[in-house]
Order: sequence, then C-alpha cells, then structure tokens
Amino acid sequence: MVARSCVESELEAIPVEYRDQLDEVVVSEQDIHYKIAELGAQITGDYQGKQPILIGVLKGASVFLADLSRKIHLPLRFDFIAVSSYGSATKTSGIVRILKDLDHEIEDQDVIVVEDIIDSGLTLNYLLRYLRARRPRSVEVCALFYKEGRQRVEIPVKYEGFRIGPEFVVGYGLDYQERFRNLPFLAVLADHPETRNARR
Repeated sequence: MVARSCVESELEAIPVEYRDQLDEVVVSEQDIHYKIAELGAQITGDYQGKQPILIGVLKGASVFLADLSRKIHLPLRFDFIAVSSYGSATKTSGIVRILKDLDHEIEDQDVIVVEDIIDSGLTLNYLLRYLRARRPRSVEVCALFYKEGRQRVEIPVKYEGFRIGPEFVVGYGLDYQERFRNLPFLAVLADHPETRNARR
C-alpha cells in the first residue's frame, strides 16, 4: 500500500487499480515541479544566445521533456530517439538497438539529451557515443532521476535532478510493462524483484 507520508492530492491521483501495487512515494509531484523549474532556469542561463536541441529518449523522458521545455526561456527545438535495451526483463543487457532515429541533423548544434532515469548507464553511454559521432557543437545530459550505486559506466550529467535508491520505481514517465507512466510522482513498485533485493 502507499505510505501514509503521501500527501492527500497524491493519494487521489493514484488510479484505484494501482494502489495496492505501490509502496512509498520517493519524490512528490511538488518536488518534481520545483526541481524542473530549477533545471530550466539553469539551462536558460547556460545557453543564453544559443538555440539548443532537446533530444528526448523515448518513451520515459517524454513527460519530463514536455515540462522541462516550458521552463526553458529560450528558442529551442525538440527531437526524439528510441532505443531498446530493457525489454520485458527490465534489466539492461548492454546490447542497444536504435528503434527510432532522430528526424533532424545535429551537426554543429548544441544538444541536451533529456533522460528520465540513469540506472546502469550502459544505454546512455552508447547513445552519447552515437550522437557525438554526428559532430554536434556540444552534448550535455539532463536527467531527472539517478539511481545511486547502480552505474556500470561513468556518465557526465551536467543537469541532475534527484538521486534515488536502488528500488524499482514508477511514475512520471517511468513504467512497468507500460503501466504507471501517468502518475505525477515517483513511487516504489512494491512487489518487484529489484525492490525486494534492495531491501534485504
């Protein structure tokens, strides 16, 4: 069940079908909104006089990118890329396939890769090498959630939101079998192997 620490508005936002599957709320809706405003202000300051391209990593980052872009007070463009690495097992294999490539060229452009969560870092590491091969002027990473202690490669993250524990989390674009993406906060999925292992 969802922990009592959830604020009332968050409890009301949970679809009835999800309530028994969730544990505590890790990051509240309000905290997410505050952090995104902070990240947007930082990016706005850093890219004055430039027109960055936000590249969202589908599907999870789509919610974050939509909210973040409205807090960046600059002319900018969107593009999206989809990669396959998790599959149904929810664990990174290290083998990455491009499912949807960019629609536009990024050569000599300032690119910000927008990620929902960094776990092992393997997928993002591959993606950064793939994008840099297209010769953009610059490439930075903006990630809303960062799982501590799970990284297998070091990823430079210039714009970082929240550091979280190793439990399996859902909400705010993050899913389990394509469900839970529409939750406005981040919560632990109670009955999942990663959650059980993290709490032993």
